[in-house]
Amino acid sequence: MVDSLDYIKAEQYLLNKPETTLDFPFGEDVKVFKVKNKMFATLAIGKMGKGDGKSDTSKKVDWWMNLKCDPDEAVMLRDIFPSIIPGYHMNKRLWNTVILDGSIPQGEIERMIDNSFKLVVAKMTKKEQQSILIRL
Repeated sequence: MVDSLDYIKAEQYLLNKPETTLDFPFGEDVKVFKVKNKMFATLAIGKMGKGDGKSDTSKKVDWWMNLKCDPDEAVMLRDIFPSIIPGYHMNKRLWNTVILDGSIPQGEIERMIDNSFKLVVAKMTKKEQQSILIRL
């Protein structure tokens, strides 16, 4: 597998969110990040671990990250960044796929991760939310 700086930074940021666990329910090629057993992000090489469809292994292969998103913001982000597309294998209204090709500033990637995390936490019970939000 190919490790890019964007991927390494994104994975570290995801794992540093409170009560985050890493799971592999879709196989070893797809990393699933959960908070209190609820998915808020995935990371895989290309299309869910299958690559970008490029047969030449010498070409750059990008990591793809799925993040939950407000529907209006999801569309806006897709208009702004060519490397943000509707969520691959996800509800395309509520999820975006962020292609970590170096074209999106790290601060924007972190903001999108934060929003995905908060959207998932917001659907939890008040007690679960408090145990997480107190650590943000």
